[in-house]
Amino acid sequence: MEITDIIVLLVYLVVAIGLVASMWKTFVKAGEAGWACLVPIYSLVVLLRMAGKPWWWLFLILIPLVNFIIAIMVTHELSKRFGGGVGMTLMLIFLPFIAWPMLGFGSAVYSKDAGSSKE
Repeated sequence: MEITDIIVLLVYLVVAIGLVASMWKTFVKAGEAGWACLVPIYSLVVLLRMAGKPWWWLFLILIPLVNFIIAIMVTHELSKRFGGGVGMTLMLIFLPFIAWPMLGFGSAVYSKDAGSSKE
């Protein structure tokens, strides 16, 4: 294994651990168990609950092409509940290694009612 491979692996591990810690903290801010972000299917159920969507939307995530639309809708709703808007939604989609720490460790506050208004 070359030194560049080791450096790439270490950077990857730091980013992965940072994302897990950020998601854990975000789940806790939303009143959920932090460990839930580590359990594959259950974490999606908890994310749906945090976004105010019914649990059965999990089945929509299994449908190809529909899952992209559902993921964007859930991400936007989660963003709104933390006081963000379209910008935070786009960051969560395209730059999650920056957006999740902003939600988890930043000043964002979770509100169950923030995203429920129809626009």
